[in-house]
Amino acid sequence: MNTLPAGTSSANVKRFRIEGLSCASCVKRAEKAIAAVDGVESASVNLATETADVAVQPGVDFSSIVSAVERAGYGVPESHLDIGIEGMTCASCVRRVEQAIAAVPGVSKVAVNLATESASVELLNDEARRGVEEAIRKSGYTPVARSDGAAARDAHEEAKAAEFRSLKRDFTLAAIFTLPIFILEMGSHFIPGMHAWLMGIADRKTLYLLYFVLATIVQFGPGLRFYRKGFPALMRFAPDMNSLVMLGSTAAWAYSVVATFAPGVLPSGTVNVYFEASAVIVTLILLGRLLEARAKGRTGEAIKRLMGLRAKSARVLRDDAFVELPLENVVVGDRLQVRPGDKVPVDGLVESGSSYVDEAMISGEPVPVSKAEGDEVIGGTINKTGSFVYRATKVGSDTVLAQIIRMVENAQGAKLPIQAVVDRVTAWFVPAVMLAAALTFVVWMVFGPDPAFAFALVNAVAVLIIACPCAMGLATPTSIMVGTGRAAQLGVLFRNGEALQSLRNTSVVAFDKTGTLTLGRPALTDFVMQNGFERADILSLVASAEAMSEHPVAEAIVEAVRAEGLTLKPVAAFDAVPGFGIAATVDGRKLHIGADRYMRQQGVEIGSASTDADRLATDAKTPLYAAVDGRLAAVVAVADPVKESTPRAIAALHALGLEVAMITGDNRHTAEAIAAKLGIDRVEAEVLPEGKVEALKRLRSLAGPVSFVGDGINDAPALAEADVGIAIGTGTDVAIESADVVLMAGDVTGVANAIGLSQATMTNIRQNLFWAFAYNVSLIPVAAGVLYPATGTLLSPMLAAGAMALSSVFVLGNALRLKRFQAPLPARSAGQEGAQVGEARAVTASA
Repeated sequence: MNTLPAGTSSANVKRFRIEGLSCASCVKRAEKAIAAVDGVESASVNLATETADVAVQPGVDFSSIVSAVERAGYGVPESHLDIGIEGMTCASCVRRVEQAIAAVPGVSKVAVNLATESASVELLNDEARRGVEEAIRKSGYTPVARSDGAAARDAHEEAKAAEFRSLKRDFTLAAIFTLPIFILEMGSHFIPGMHAWLMGIADRKTLYLLYFVLATIVQFGPGLRFYRKGFPALMRFAPDMNSLVMLGSTAAWAYSVVATFAPGVLPSGTVNVYFEASAVIVTLILLGRLLEARAKGRTGEAIKRLMGLRAKSARVLRDDAFVELPLENVVVGDRLQVRPGDKVPVDGLVESGSSYVDEAMISGEPVPVSKAEGDEVIGGTINKTGSFVYRATKVGSDTVLAQIIRMVENAQGAKLPIQAVVDRVTAWFVPAVMLAAALTFVVWMVFGPDPAFAFALVNAVAVLIIACPCAMGLATPTSIMVGTGRAAQLGVLFRNGEALQSLRNTSVVAFDKTGTLTLGRPALTDFVMQNGFERADILSLVASAEAMSEHPVAEAIVEAVRAEGLTLKPVAAFDAVPGFGIAATVDGRKLHIGADRYMRQQGVEIGSASTDADRLATDAKTPLYAAVDGRLAAVVAVADPVKESTPRAIAALHALGLEVAMITGDNRHTAEAIAAKLGIDRVEAEVLPEGKVEALKRLRSLAGPVSFVGDGINDAPALAEADVGIAIGTGTDVAIESADVVLMAGDVTGVANAIGLSQATMTNIRQNLFWAFAYNVSLIPVAAGVLYPATGTLLSPMLAAGAMALSSVFVLGNALRLKRFQAPLPARSAGQEGAQVGEARAVTASA
């Protein structure tokens, strides 16, 4: 077994479990596979503990090591940890915590989010959990356990509310004590006669003492929060935004203290006070933090609204009586009673009673849905009129509502690839700002006009204060939070944040046909009568015969008859002829139903009816002939109806500049007929379920990045293969788990909404990043005084503080504009789509 080099630091060692090791040769094989990965310095695998210690160079993608182990035939089990982090204020904090967690042995991946104040960590062993918390503490922040429980979420919200109240209190105190200094000092410069009036009632020394008292209260009262965070960070040689504010305001305050109490130690002509600058800096930055906290609270409103849908209690059957119990006490199998106006507590199946339930939270459809015995109900929906009893099938974190909340939270906590640019910049940003401030001081001391010391101090403080990594850190996560929250309101769930970025790059959207573009169940669309027969009579005879068959076409015909209120007649004899059709004796008459070859075999004359059959086939319908007592009575057509929303969705995708493709197992003639009718650009026909992945690869090579939309079990591989997989929420669990995006209703218009929102969110992120970077690139040189030689312009530290505070507020305000995003197409519910079956059947009445 290899041993790690003696000088190897634990900071670059990853320890993780390996499953499947059984002998010494396994150890050697695993070590060899790991060592072959670029960036791995050494590897040591222990058979007894089934663990590996791997020394890696900085920046190595741990997924490549995991892939190498898996290719060697072994497994690397992982677990997920979501943990809250208190005390982060800027992008530098994010970077610092991220690096500290990533250095913990057993951590394979970490993403820290400033907007959600949390970290998402992939762990390779249980020991790493404790290491993560310790790493957060050593970085100067506080780890906070996160839980799926309602109580834990409420506690987190209360903690944020308490922080907001604390900020509000500190800002109010700071403003009260800053305002007199600001009015007196600034008024002396800008209001004629005010300086003479002040000097008439108090000498300069007395005025400076008043400023000192007021500014000191601000500096070490409300401003103490900057010292508590900034000073320890500075001592760890890891300065953050708090450190910059602390240094800038302290420099202005300390210089003013010297000028007030020991003016003799300062160079001649430099005895000035900047108490108003130190106090205003603290006050304005607290104002910025207060506005930022309020805006950040608004970015999380989607989660709050989802949480508000939960019922607090349930009426549960206990000892032959329904009693009110906390929701946490409900278990699978419990029988629950729901009365008019109640929220449905958990997911389940109706056992008795009936009602109408408002399922707008799932489908977006405001019309209540009828519920009766055997129907599914979903926790969080609202019962309207009746009362019913149902059996709980999913509780706690397994309910649909809990899964929706979890999906939204996961997406909001994600780190997009575009964030990598920010991470690289913030790695050196704060130290670079401190260096720029030091250089500013030196340059002004050497080359500045008299009083050079005063100019050097003021401009160095302005550089420290103007820099704002807060805006950089908030630029991406706030847009993600608001964008994914707005998506949830529109019935679109991003299962991971990366899909937000990838979706906007889509060139072609490929749809599975059955159940996605279509309703997924056949319906009777045409019943063309021949002369001498009555429609109701023949339809009843045909349905009576088909009722004996298990074929989906037969089911569609029988369902249509029931919907029209016709009665089925007794069947005396029945015979299915494979490949041809069926023969039956119904109500004393002989029926033959099947294809044209069956009619010819039975000697039935088709005549001009073949024209009707050809027309129906061209419309992608399945035509059949029905003969009674040897005479052709009707031409019957059955089809899987296209969803009403499908044409609108395809038109919306075309409006977004995208190509639309269809992947289907239908024969090419039928597939191309449907495509022509719907305006689909590309068709992959006669594709077997296992061939969908290859079809996607062909589309990608021809048209570029592909998003695939499907709903069935056989769509799961294609959903995983696509650049972005989009699952219909009314589809199978397997399909949903394989997808990146889930449409909560059975409505494909959500595809256009998802892509439109992705484009809007990424545009918003780019606007935020441009502002955050452009702000610093342009204003730091101005704060340093580069305009002074040409224009005589300098940036006051007070103005710098105001601009810094506003930069974060601007970024947050811009992100909040996504809340007003208008969907390209309003969603329709699965219930509305289901109504199309009835519409399709209605065609029979006019045929």
